[in-house]
Amino acid sequence: MVDSNSKDAIRAVLFSEFHPQAGPKITYQVPENYVTKETFDAISAYIIPKPQLQHCTISLNMSGCKIVGFPCKIEHQRYTRNALQFNLCFVFDTWARTAQYELTVQKFAEYLVTLEKEKSFISEPETCSQLPSIMEKVMTDINLKKSCTVKMEPWTLYLKVVRLAPDPPPVEDYDVPVLTDDSTMRLDQWDLTTQQVLPYIDGVNHVMKIGALSDVALELVKACLKNLLYYQAVRLQPFFLYSNIYAVTPQFKNLLENLQMQSECLAVVSRSERFFPSFRDVVLFYSSLTYGATLKDVCVRLSPHNLKIDERALIQFGLTKGIIRRVNKYPIYDNGSKSPDPVQRLFDGSNSLDAICCKLGKSSQDMEEKIEGDPDVVV
Repeated sequence: MVDSNSKDAIRAVLFSEFHPQAGPKITYQVPENYVTKETFDAISAYIIPKPQLQHCTISLNMSGCKIVGFPCKIEHQRYTRNALQFNLCFVFDTWARTAQYELTVQKFAEYLVTLEKEKSFISEPETCSQLPSIMEKVMTDINLKKSCTVKMEPWTLYLKVVRLAPDPPPVEDYDVPVLTDDSTMRLDQWDLTTQQVLPYIDGVNHVMKIGALSDVALELVKACLKNLLYYQAVRLQPFFLYSNIYAVTPQFKNLLENLQMQSECLAVVSRSERFFPSFRDVVLFYSSLTYGATLKDVCVRLSPHNLKIDERALIQFGLTKGIIRRVNKYPIYDNGSKSPDPVQRLFDGSNSLDAICCKLGKSSQDMEEKIEGDPDVVV
């Protein structure tokens, strides 16, 4: 049974061959007639393709379905035309995300190649007739369990669909990337552009500055960071400024209840490796972060240096654990009777103050002063 709740479920499995007289044809499909003869005839040149496209993954959309296959060709004089050509395909809804199935399709197809070379499994009608039941088992098990085991003595095929991570969030000019674990980050495991960018990821530099320091185009820097985000090698945080406003989140209770998290927090936010701040003072500092109070206001009132607290590390830890969040400012130009100047046009409520500073190359302090002195702008 297909898991109908999954938008990426396999809807059909198709086995196609090149017939010496009839050309490309559907030999078996489960369920039957899911891919019509008319649809197959229109795409058969890609199901049984030219040599340049053989032994590689092919994905195509047509007639409301997406087909992912791995066309194979076995050359031997025992075959008519000295070759056996076939393709094992998974069929999905046209909107399905299928990248996670590509290696599964390839492994299944290569397994059939091995069976054919060793046992003439495909070319012998008696054994090839077992394919529909195998295809149905593969489709059912993968849809339900994301894995399948097929036993064909003396071989056993193990198929597994690796979970595909969600697309990373968009990378903005003003985001600050932070390495998740410096100890496991090896330069030689990344491409050359990423190797050029990595040394400037220090938890302080924002994306635009990383591009300038590394002499890498901004769009390439963002592409590198999206790749690093996908593999969870970095995370994004807002730019650290004492004029920032932060607030605790509902996850703050995790810090109050989790002893291991408390120990980790004290070790991270301490100014000294020998003398840790008290947990009470850390909780007091976090609790003081609220709407209307900048980080500078909180620091002036509590004096984190005297509390043995590194305020930058405390903010970074809180953002990483999700126990605090940055409160962004969105300026709005509010004078309908007067045309805005080029800077005021950015004050439309959709651009954060960070984004505006990056676009104009201005410091946060400069923009704060301009906004404060402009009676036509509200935040």
